[in-house]
Amino acid sequence: MEPPGEKAGEATGLRITPQLLKLRTGEFALESILLLKLRGLGLVDLGCLGECLGLEWLDLSGNALTQLGPLASLRQLTVLNVSNNRLTGLEPLAACESLQNLNAAGNLLATPGQLQCLAGLRGLEHLRLQDPLARLSNPLCTNPSYRAAVQELLPGLKVIDGERISGRGSEFYQLCRDLDSSLCLSSSPGPRAPEAQPWVEPGYWDCWPTRSSSILEEACRQFQDTLQECHDLDRQASECLAQAEQALSPVGTTSSFVF
Repeated sequence: MEPPGEKAGEATGLRITPQLLKLRTGEFALESILLLKLRGLGLVDLGCLGECLGLEWLDLSGNALTQLGPLASLRQLTVLNVSNNRLTGLEPLAACESLQNLNAAGNLLATPGQLQCLAGLRGLEHLRLQDPLARLSNPLCTNPSYRAAVQELLPGLKVIDGERISGRGSEFYQLCRDLDSSLCLSSSPGPRAPEAQPWVEPGYWDCWPTRSSSILEEACRQFQDTLQECHDLDRQASECLAQAEQALSPVGTTSSFVF
């Protein structure tokens, strides 16, 4: 049986307190907290989170948040995950001048105009508004042209919903789209054949149409380049994480942060 306090917390929602933060991080001073994972705790109130002035990495996903007011004081915040909450606006994030990566999938953002508050964040490069694998989205994503609208509103973005739209690698995504389109055109069934005729037209089973070979070759080449870049970035990230864990963890213990 769960303690009464836990049941009450589930019923009324949880508020962030200094005691909670110190318990989760082991830090005595709130301004010393650099990385914080508060995923799936039933949070409804960010409480004193704004006092964590040194915070750089924050995961608030899977809670019941409706506003982000206290985050306005987090000028060092670089990575923020607020996916799977109940947010209808992101206005407080306008003050998070160091923000580079924002995951806001699975909220209640209805129009691209609600992202106008992010226009002043010059370092913001990665934005996620939907995540098909996790079945998270926003109402604004039902418009097929929402990505173009978001890109126009926030021209500094390099990645939207995990897809690179500018910079190195963006050409590869475009090649993949072109390849998909050409394959769909080549394999579209024609008029229904008479019963005495073969049920598919000659050449139906050809793997690649001749006119698509140049696209395919270029896509394969750029895929190999992108894959190598991913391997290099993975190695660098692993080294950085190992150094961070060694610096942040007590002697003899390790910890991990998954975003």
